[in-house]
Amino acid sequence: MSEESPFHRGERAIQTRLGVRDRIDAVGKRFIRKYMPDQHRSFFEQLATLFVGSTDGEGWPWASVLAGEPGFVRSPTKRALLVNSQPIPGDRLAANLVVGARLGILGLEFHTRRRNRMNGTVRRLSSDEIGISVDQSFGNCPKYINTRMLVPIEDAREPGPVTETTVLTRAACAILSQADTLFIATSRNGGGSAYRHGVDVSHRGGLSGFIRILDDGSIWVPDYTGNQFYNTLGNIQEEKRAGLLAFDFETGDFVQITGDAHIDWDVPDVIDDPRALRGIAITPRQVRHLPSVFPFEAPLDEHSPFLLGEPVTET
Repeated sequence: MSEESPFHRGERAIQTRLGVRDRIDAVGKRFIRKYMPDQHRSFFEQLATLFVGSTDGEGWPWASVLAGEPGFVRSPTKRALLVNSQPIPGDRLAANLVVGARLGILGLEFHTRRRNRMNGTVRRLSSDEIGISVDQSFGNCPKYINTRMLVPIEDAREPGPVTETTVLTRAACAILSQADTLFIATSRNGGGSAYRHGVDVSHRGGLSGFIRILDDGSIWVPDYTGNQFYNTLGNIQEEKRAGLLAFDFETGDFVQITGDAHIDWDVPDVIDDPRALRGIAITPRQVRHLPSVFPFEAPLDEHSPFLLGEPVTET
């Protein structure tokens, strides 16, 4: 067990506010590692997608996806991940990938609801491989993951032109409003140990419509009970920025958004979601719509049982 706390100032502030600080610090020291266990290494190697959080030159977070045939990710050692893939054309990740960049990595297997996190630093880049060293590694529970099977598309889709705006377009609103799956990237890059500072990317799942577009053009994402590490909320506490990635799994479109973020401790009256304990409000700065670029069909199979029963309270 590490004697060094894996949590930075913002995460600790949220944990203290919600009364879990001492307990979660002890949990974090046991389960958040500076290397990947063998089980995590083999898990990453069987995936066809990898979700990535990065920051651009001005520090704005972006959530992205890398894809390939299973085996496109390899872990030659407990402290290394090699990714034999390049960003999807138009994905903001392409401009953010430089040697020394910190990345948040999420491996998620939709059909089994397994997911593991690995945050690290880019050590090597080539035309066909991204070499990442491990700074922080831990597992996530399967809660709120809606199952779907990723099926490679036999006839490649014809990607449309990327559109970039500073406000939500009709197409972006349509994708967000029907989504049951969301990825959110945040960062804490104020210096300090890479073990607890860097970039995170997290999964958020809900019933279709759980992401709300408010009248002022902002996006409201509910925060449900989770592992109580509060990585995302802690980063927003410090940096007040977030990046979002949402899919239309039928058309292969996705939308990337980065913008100002804050924590809504009180759920607005217009939000009717009994599971929401609080929320994250994002005011877009940049919105990118990438049509027909996701190389899989992925129809919904089952909703998470945590979304269908009685709401789980935070303890």
